[in-house]
Amino acid sequence: MSGYAARYVKTVDALNYRIGRLAMYLIFVMIGVLMWSSISKTFFLPSLWTFEMAQFVMVAYYILGGPYSIQLGSNVRMDLFYGSWSPRTKAWVDAFTIFFLLFYLCVLLYGGIESTTYAIKYGERSYSSWRPLMWPIKTIMCIGIFMMILQAISEFLKDIARIRGQEI
Repeated sequence: MSGYAARYVKTVDALNYRIGRLAMYLIFVMIGVLMWSSISKTFFLPSLWTFEMAQFVMVAYYILGGPYSIQLGSNVRMDLFYGSWSPRTKAWVDAFTIFFLLFYLCVLLYGGIESTTYAIKYGERSYSSWRPLMWPIKTIMCIGIFMMILQAISEFLKDIARIRGQEI
């Protein structure tokens, strides 16, 4: 595998590793928001922002943690046949199916960028009573999808190396 490909894989893997490890702690932020929601509903006036804020934190947790999950190989696969295949056969299948993932992610990113641009241009707000601006969470979604594309390309390069009998 060329030096550029190996450098790309190492850079993307390192970046997604760090982002994924940081995103992992967002679950505690969500727990805090939901705990505050329960406390405020029980003892004070209910907060308007807690439910939607918990949703936003969960989206960030899921989207930013996705590339890290792929990197660790903890994504869900149909293991009926896959588990019994050799590493080289797995690499062939993964190298082929990654194109479907990349197509899906590129379409998703295109739509996300369009939606984010609209949200910024027109100051789009949620329809809830809290009415937060939508562009911050949409921007996080676009960043996460872009990072997922970079990680998918990294996994493709690793599969190509495995097919050739090399490791990155």
